[in-house]
Amino acid sequence: MNMKNDVDVIINGKKYTLSGYESEDYLQRIATFINNKYSELTESEGWNHLSAEMRDTLMQINLADEYMKQLIRNEELEKEIDDKNKEIFNLKQDLITKKEEERKNR
Repeated sequence: MNMKNDVDVIINGKKYTLSGYESEDYLQRIATFINNKYSELTESEGWNHLSAEMRDTLMQINLADEYMKQLIRNEELEKEIDDKNKEIFNLKQDLITKKEEERKNR
């Protein structure tokens, strides 16, 4: 059984303790991802004029947007894999059929 990890991280200038069964490296990567997203958003025009609540909402929307895009991309890749597997299966079937025909014609 995996041990639970507690990792101190800094997110948007504040210290947090992330806990999880994932590795410490993974939890640090989560914090880095969030910090990078904050950096992107703080560079956008008008960020400093937004309320804290609106900034949080904007952050949530951006994270959800990125998550949804990855889900869609994963679905596309899974479909592509399925299509390739079907193509491979059909090619194998064609090869088997041709080999059987060659044996019959001998």
